[in-house]
Amino acid sequence: MKFAKRMERFGEGIFSQLAEKKQKKLAEGAEVVDLSIGAPNIPPAQHILDALCESAGDKNNYIYAINDQKALLEAVSGWYERRYGVELDPQTEICSLLGSQEGLAHIALSIVDEGDLVLVPDPCYPVFADGPRLAGAELYYMPQKKENGYIIQLSEIPEKVAQRAKFMIVSYPNNPTAVMAPDSFYEELIAFAKKYDIIVLHDNAYSELVFDGKNCGSFLRFPGAREVGVEFNSLSKTYGLAGARIGFCVGNKEVVSHLKTLKSNMDYGMFLPIQQAAIVAITGDQSCVAVTRSAYEKRRDVLCDGLNAIGWKMRKPEATMFVWAPIPEGFTSSTEFAMELVDRCGVLVTPGSAFGPSGEGHVRMALVQDEPELKKAIEAIDKSGILKK
Repeated sequence: MKFAKRMERFGEGIFSQLAEKKQKKLAEGAEVVDLSIGAPNIPPAQHILDALCESAGDKNNYIYAINDQKALLEAVSGWYERRYGVELDPQTEICSLLGSQEGLAHIALSIVDEGDLVLVPDPCYPVFADGPRLAGAELYYMPQKKENGYIIQLSEIPEKVAQRAKFMIVSYPNNPTAVMAPDSFYEELIAFAKKYDIIVLHDNAYSELVFDGKNCGSFLRFPGAREVGVEFNSLSKTYGLAGARIGFCVGNKEVVSHLKTLKSNMDYGMFLPIQQAAIVAITGDQSCVAVTRSAYEKRRDVLCDGLNAIGWKMRKPEATMFVWAPIPEGFTSSTEFAMELVDRCGVLVTPGSAFGPSGEGHVRMALVQDEPELKKAIEAIDKSGILKK
């Protein structure tokens, strides 16, 4: 059998390797605390679950959705106006996604041709790079360095690279570095995109998981943003709907239109009961969002304070559901450290190298376990002596 050459661009992911390690440890009867994958364990609020269950019980809702319901598009438009102060045309500036991952994997297919250049952050959420790779794009990594507060320095992108670039992806609050960007970055980004005629995708999946009383808005609130690009948003973490796969692409009508056309040839739309759950989530009681944010902030404090206390020094993230931590002294490889950590402590984390070249030297920990499990992980790491290597 012969297979597509494009598959040669993808190897076995680190998450698969970690899953194998986890299963081996469990088979040996060992306890495992999994902080590797950002899979939320906070369920949806009851009013959202009730709406989903009621709609799923209606036998008329099992037809193909084909298109986004008018009620869903209007709900998203109202949500963006209330939450972000951004007005959106429901018919032309909003497209649902079967989760942000699906949108990120496919949108490059509607924008770039084989050999076109795409700018991606480094480190970055893997599908930021994998989606353009799938479309046959050439990648240019935009470093997010500690000395710059993990903010992309657009002025350091070579002129020839900027002139070739057709599409770029940015994301703040950032996964995996967990930082937010100042307003000045977005103003510079829009000017940069206009100058070089580059389409921008801003991923805003973590705008509600912002801590210490801070607030996060939308890329689209800045003048000129809608002229150059779109924003992705997700209900996965904010409303505990990760498995339901609900995301949105909003903003520039040309980008949205092309994505809609692509998706019309790939799927039959979002399951109608899930559309109803999305509507209720973003139009109903929003107190659940504050509850979820508080839970993640408390987990952040437990994990970071505990690990700092036993000698693994790291900063507390200002946003997201992740901790971006330097590997301890004595280690030179993030993969080596992650593998030794699970072998000796039963704690799974993701090597920073999985997120791009600049991720080496760090690991990402997902705040997806309850506080007792996080304390168990801290105790296991302390007892193992791995920090004294």
